[in-house]
Amino acid sequence: MSELRGSLEPPGLVGHFLQHPPEGFTPRRLAGRTPAFHAPFDLLTTAEPAVLRQLDRLKLRAPLRRWLTWETCFVGTTVSEFAPLPAAADARTLIEHWLADWSRQTRLLIVKDIPDQTELIAESDQAFAADLMAACRERGFVLLEGQALAYVPIDFASETEYLERLSSGRRKDLRRKLRSRGKISVEVLPTGSPELRQPSLLSTLYGLFEAVYAQSEIHFDKLSRGFFDAVFGDASLDGLVVLYRDQSGELIGFNLCFCHQGMLVDKFIGLSYPAAREHNLYFVSWFENLRIARERGLSHYVAGWTDPAVKATLGARFTMTRHAVYIRDPLLRRVLTPLAGLFESDARVVARVANPRV
Repeated sequence: MSELRGSLEPPGLVGHFLQHPPEGFTPRRLAGRTPAFHAPFDLLTTAEPAVLRQLDRLKLRAPLRRWLTWETCFVGTTVSEFAPLPAAADARTLIEHWLADWSRQTRLLIVKDIPDQTELIAESDQAFAADLMAACRERGFVLLEGQALAYVPIDFASETEYLERLSSGRRKDLRRKLRSRGKISVEVLPTGSPELRQPSLLSTLYGLFEAVYAQSEIHFDKLSRGFFDAVFGDASLDGLVVLYRDQSGELIGFNLCFCHQGMLVDKFIGLSYPAAREHNLYFVSWFENLRIARERGLSHYVAGWTDPAVKATLGARFTMTRHAVYIRDPLLRRVLTPLAGLFESDARVVARVANPRV
């Protein structure tokens, strides 16, 4: 698969997504061989927590969810940080081709994760993303605030230097959490290695992924065992599987990261509960990934979408995205457009952590 505009991950990862889609997803290609998929989408998935609490008090959440779960065509994937876009067409032509290919087959067409201004992609790709958003507005799409992508520039020479940038309270807390390193062994395997073809290890890794998925607040894209088996076995992806074992040798967690375009991109995590919490593995893995990125001379550690409040306390910076939503029914478009502000709150979460008075 050819390189995609603005992509932070190897294109082969998108290929595996299309070949082994999440449960309930139907992969497809739109114009320009743009990766896309059809899936049922609950419109309340990204609603503000306050809105969901109010619906729960009124006992309206369950009936509304049934009414507001619509078959949707998504432009993009759930394994790419930013919308993977073809490099050939101009933005307006591309949108017209997408709309023609879509042909109102579903109630919604969503272009997901359009990058806003960010240092993580080339200036030409940033300009294209801005043109795409402008063209979407002109064409009647509703632009929603997307998620906050966490990242850390690797502009420090040591872990000590990195910690010194945090507040004294956070440094003290993190140093306490990191004491558990002495009880953990760390092993790094490249994707495609013989160890990652062993059925017993693959089963364990997928079970750890499922454990994290089960405790997540959002259940949308459960990636399949086939997807992970394909990715773990693909040496061309330049992936790293970081394995964490306790003192008994039991595997209690893993990270799957990719070295791409000079960055370490953290994609998937699997954890064994309660052992992972007892060993503060989330925080240990953060600093292990920073170490890997630093030792390999990479420019950034890209830490993903989830847990923005926690990642802000760990010293992450953030870049925002937008989702462009086209609603097939003109009446619904007029009704739902004013409600756009009720969805996605990552920017406010990050602002509150950075400035408690916000």
